[in-house]
Amino acid sequence: MSNRSNNTAVIVAFTVSGIALVAFLLWGGPQLGVYNRTMAGRAALMEAESTRQVKVLEAKAARDSATLKAEAEIERAKGVAEANRIIGESLRGNDEYLKYLYITGLQDQEGNGGEKTVVYIPTDGLVPLPISESARVK
Repeated sequence: MSNRSNNTAVIVAFTVSGIALVAFLLWGGPQLGVYNRTMAGRAALMEAESTRQVKVLEAKAARDSATLKAEAEIERAKGVAEANRIIGESLRGNDEYLKYLYITGLQDQEGNGGEKTVVYIPTDGLVPLPISESARVK
């Protein structure tokens, strides 16, 4: 009898275990689906947040770059303005030097292969007048 009761106990244990396993699967299967969908939703949300942060950082980098480029352009313009001021001051009262530059400029134009050029002749108190050469004598 002990053999038979052991067999019965084993059969009952397997049956109870099988019923418990089926019950767990019937209850746990939907729960697992809900869990998987929840995790997928969280992952999608985290990806969207990450994408948003990347776009914000890219926009900030573009803004910073534009600001630095503008500042560099302002500094360059200040340098050009200062150079123009220095040149303007150095040319004031140096009429002889300006005449020299004019003459050397005319001499440089003579060597341009006979092409037509525009010559500006300075006048007293007036704007320099352009004179176009119609032809050059070779």
